[in-house]
Amino acid sequence: MGFKFEWVLSILLAVWSCVVTAQDDIKSIPLRTHSLQTPYLDSDMQSRWWDFGGSTVVRADQYIRLTAQQPSQSGWIFSRVPLTATNWEIEVEFKIHGTGSLFGDGMALWVTKERAEQGPVFGMKDRFEGLGIFFDTYKNNRPGVVFPYVMAMMGDGQTPYDQANDGKANELAGCSARGLRNADFPTRAKITYFQDKSLAVELMYKKEDEWTKCFEVSDVKLPTVTYLGFSSETGELSDNHDIVKVETKNLYSPSGSSKAAGSKDYSRGKGKPKRPSSSGGGWGWFFLKVVIFGLVVAGGYVGFTAYRARRGNRF
Repeated sequence: MGFKFEWVLSILLAVWSCVVTAQDDIKSIPLRTHSLQTPYLDSDMQSRWWDFGGSTVVRADQYIRLTAQQPSQSGWIFSRVPLTATNWEIEVEFKIHGTGSLFGDGMALWVTKERAEQGPVFGMKDRFEGLGIFFDTYKNNRPGVVFPYVMAMMGDGQTPYDQANDGKANELAGCSARGLRNADFPTRAKITYFQDKSLAVELMYKKEDEWTKCFEVSDVKLPTVTYLGFSSETGELSDNHDIVKVETKNLYSPSGSSKAAGSKDYSRGKGKPKRPSSSGGGWGWFFLKVVIFGLVVAGGYVGFTAYRARRGNRF
């Protein structure tokens, strides 16, 4: 009798565990409009989804070179359409490389309200609004910090970048990444954002197929309309800064319903999954009722079996 009850209970708990795991799983949809791969350009030698300028050179079979190893260069590439996904993941494969022991200055990834406006911050404008992630290879004045250094800054449109101190006054979060430059394989960065909730950055530079967590911060809020871009600059010192591949994905939770691509289960402006209503909407609530019903049936079965056993023992 006990064996039968435990067997029924284990099955019901296993079903519920699968439901919870499926609910918590985050799915993704590739965003072609914000991704890049060879040959980068269309048949007419233009890009439908990206603009580029400055010193940027497109080598269709290998890379997009923002700056070459020459002084006083500044190059950029920016998406033409806004990044409208509420929650997203951007994975960029890139190379920062060159010869000699003196090099600079670095490159940046932008998710900002402005687009394609050149300036003094890794090739783009200062006092930007949105997110800048800087892959800084040249140390100006940051005692105790090992370079290259990867740093995130949230711009409010008014605050200037702390150029003299490598962004120390603006730092949201960051990490040292010695070995990022001149790595034996193309390095990668993965940036994951959930609206108003969290921002995380992972790096692949120590070993191929091995991700290293750089940082994760909460309560990050980006402007409603943003564009994705990359830029780089060199001064008296220089390096090659190459974008090899960009993969951008829209992240969503399938719990509650199987919505079409592009639809979100996250309420805009709140960044939290919609809760199933108490009236029974959503698969989670449905399966919860199934589990409860199953437990009641199992309990009734056990009680009935025990009752029959007691009656049988009386005769």
